[in-house]
Amino acid sequence: MVAGVILLVLSVLGLYTTIWFFPGLASQYFDPAFNSGEGRVMLYYIHPFVISIALSWFWNRFKGALTGSFITRGIEFGLIYTLIATLPVMVLIYSAMNVSLAIVATWFVLALVQGTVAGLVFEKMNP
Repeated sequence: MVAGVILLVLSVLGLYTTIWFFPGLASQYFDPAFNSGEGRVMLYYIHPFVISIALSWFWNRFKGALTGSFITRGIEFGLIYTLIATLPVMVLIYSAMNVSLAIVATWFVLALVQGTVAGLVFEKMNP
């Protein structure tokens, strides 16, 4: 739950950072491909908790394979998750959907940040 709350805060901060500093990128989300309607907006706020639960399981399963300091293990966890789970999906999304490379890149960076932050939280709470 701690990781979920932290990831939720980072997601909302990332959303507003994108709107403020990259308005052209943010405007791409007004494309009809992203029109999910009012009923599905709560999924945005639930997503950090879902990813935290999944990453928690991944951490418990593979934490013994990670070596190094607190920071090193957190970063390595984030990189492993991003390269194994996120990169193939981003390639698939970019090849199959009408989204810009910039959008896909921001999703990739978000996944890297989420995995790394979750790794740091899990390392601190469950070494």
